[in-house]
Amino acid sequence: MNQSKTAVPTNRGPVIAFAILALIWGYNWVVMKIAMQYCPPMIFALIRVGGGAAVILAIVAFSGSSLKLRYPWKTALLGLLQTSGFVGMISWSVAMGSAGKSAIFAYTMPFWVILLSWPFLGERIRGWQWLAAILALAGLVFTVQPWNTGAVFRNNLLGVAAGLSWGASVIVVKKIPIESRMEMLAVTGWQMVFGLPLIIIAAFLLPAPAITWNTPFILAVIYNILAGTVIAWLLWYYVLQKLSANASGLSALTVPVVGVVAAWIQLGEKPDIFEGTGMILILVALAMLAFHGRYVKKKKEVAKTG
Repeated sequence: MNQSKTAVPTNRGPVIAFAILALIWGYNWVVMKIAMQYCPPMIFALIRVGGGAAVILAIVAFSGSSLKLRYPWKTALLGLLQTSGFVGMISWSVAMGSAGKSAIFAYTMPFWVILLSWPFLGERIRGWQWLAAILALAGLVFTVQPWNTGAVFRNNLLGVAAGLSWGASVIVVKKIPIESRMEMLAVTGWQMVFGLPLIIIAAFLLPAPAITWNTPFILAVIYNILAGTVIAWLLWYYVLQKLSANASGLSALTVPVVGVVAAWIQLGEKPDIFEGTGMILILVALAMLAFHGRYVKKKKEVAKTG
């Protein structure tokens, strides 16, 4: 006797998409470091953001969706924090320092989001978040190494400031009501446009050598625009749609790990004892934040169904 089989939902597609996303964004730290051997950091940020914005807005336009912004001032503020602040500062941090360490600094974003959510969103720090915040702070001290003054210390602070700017941009995103994934894509493209002027000013005011147009640099530009920006954002929205429960927390954990390992293997950026200890503490803190978020969401779901 033939028995009909009920289709069982699977998360295989979103998990595969998430793995690809982590590899793309994680390895991009190595790609950026290679690119900036042939191009000043602000010029590279300008090319990366300008190209990415053009492609993303073209996708929205060709899809038939509206390019009109409902919240232009909030989107402009988002652009100042996410593009001018984060992309600009992290590009400089990668150029002047370690790609792997810059990845760790950038992905301290969830730590800053928790601290900023308290005064701006009314979300108090609870439970494991306190321990995670203490571990992250200790990790930052070990990684930044304030006892070593000079150019390295200043560059480390620049990386930390970039992570803080990204965290602040997340607070702004929470203040923008988004009705669809395509509208979120449009906001992403427009915030890049709003953030470009300050990067353009910095690119032309800061003294820098000319671009060396060669194969490694061109490939790095293509990777950043197509893979690191367009494909990665499309994968990100797909993952958020299918695995919204803890996708952001998991990404914050896996991407910097890929970045550190890739930089170690390809660029020979082996962390010293203090940097290694700090990175481990930060990653442990990020893991705690990810699983804390998952636990809280499950608890709320149980309360609703109960």
